[in-house]
Amino acid sequence: MVSPARLQALETWQKENQVTLSQVNGQRKYGGPPDEWEGPVPGSGCEVFISRLPKEVFEDLLIPLFSTVGPLWEFRLMMNFSGMNRTFAYAKYGSCGQAAEAVRRLHGHLLQSGVQLCVRHSTEKRQLCVEELPATTERPDLVKVLRCLSDGVEDVSLMSGMAIKGVTACVVYDSHHAASMAKKTLREDFKKRFSLTVSVKWHYSHPKVSSLPVARELPLHLRRPPSTTATFNKAVGTPVNVPPFPNPVGTPRLPQKTLCLLSILQQLCGTMLVNTLEFSPSKLDGHVCASYKVQLPNVLHPVSGSLTVRLSDTADKTLLEVNNIVVGQVLALLYPGTEGLPARAC
Repeated sequence: MVSPARLQALETWQKENQVTLSQVNGQRKYGGPPDEWEGPVPGSGCEVFISRLPKEVFEDLLIPLFSTVGPLWEFRLMMNFSGMNRTFAYAKYGSCGQAAEAVRRLHGHLLQSGVQLCVRHSTEKRQLCVEELPATTERPDLVKVLRCLSDGVEDVSLMSGMAIKGVTACVVYDSHHAASMAKKTLREDFKKRFSLTVSVKWHYSHPKVSSLPVARELPLHLRRPPSTTATFNKAVGTPVNVPPFPNPVGTPRLPQKTLCLLSILQQLCGTMLVNTLEFSPSKLDGHVCASYKVQLPNVLHPVSGSLTVRLSDTADKTLLEVNNIVVGQVLALLYPGTEGLPARAC
């Protein structure tokens, strides 16, 4: 049982700060985004994993603490049926730089006497294994079905062999949230829609960067739209009509500064074509915004994005920090599952 005093403290904090918490699927959520949020939806690498929490520590202590690093887009505290937390939580910021700063400042933070927090980058799993699909399953047809049954499907690869029953699909989603929602529903959807019994699990492989195959297929949203097929495998069901994959539109700019990208990507993808980096002031004191564009060989559109980092004591250190984040984001896009791996460009 949770002590009445702790529950009262949480309720008082919510009322005084007009904070809304919603409990869904074993977790209590703040934000996603909060009402006062300004800015885009955070991308990969913006979330931290918090563990070693005492079971009666709640959002009234944790959200103010993690907000000292920067505005929170979302905070999720894992809960059990007794009303106590499950000793871990997730905090998502607006940039990779803020997440890195949270790890630097709050890992080992003394929360209570004898209680030090463990704070590290969240892996934000985005890959599922769908097992025991029919042996006649073909990838283009399965992609269409999965896009019909779940949101955010980014890539699909098939595996088969003596040790695999039927066909196993590795499905990559564009966010951890999309993958989590799909994990909850896909098994029942396949059973109801197609009378197929499949199993759906998290895909836990974390390949080393040096061992990634150069010939791996790019995510579907970076390729030219695939041609549609008229039917889906009879073992799975009737045809499913879905719109083609969208083509993202880059934001071309004249090069202002060439970034030394990325010996690691050069090994994987061949010679880089154009790497553009532009800086602009940030609303956060002591930070800088950076936008980048990376043109990869044989890719229809440039990979572009933006990030916010804390200014270092020298320009070279700031540039190196930006460089490492860009490497990580591009690698994560090309090779899902590499999130959190060190990405040194030079």
